[in-house]
Amino acid sequence: MSEDNMVRYRPPPGGYRITEEDRRRFEAMTEEERYAAALSDPDCPPLTEEQLARMKRITIARSARWRSGMTQQAFADAFGFTLGRLRDLEQGRTQPDKATESYLRLIREDAKAVIEMLAKAA
Repeated sequence: MSEDNMVRYRPPPGGYRITEEDRRRFEAMTEEERYAAALSDPDCPPLTEEQLARMKRITIARSARWRSGMTQQAFADAFGFTLGRLRDLEQGRTQPDKATESYLRLIREDAKAVIEMLAKAA
């Protein structure tokens, strides 16, 4: 597939949030109704047990960067990571220590606020 035909997806900053109305509607459904609704969606049918078994959880570093909407280089520069360290964390080659994991959780929740705090501390 050529670059011209590729569609790149980038989640909105802050990620997706479920509205209260959607949550109430979902909670009012029975398990059978939920399953029937999932089966009726031609674009996103439920995964099979085999498909679920092959899936991997994404790393906290990748989750934080995706939610921020930043490139790897911009994220690394903004939050004090080297590009190599960020790539290692995102690809699961290395695990973050507890402090780094906590830092990434804060970034994932509100990257703009962390950037503002870092600017004040500088």
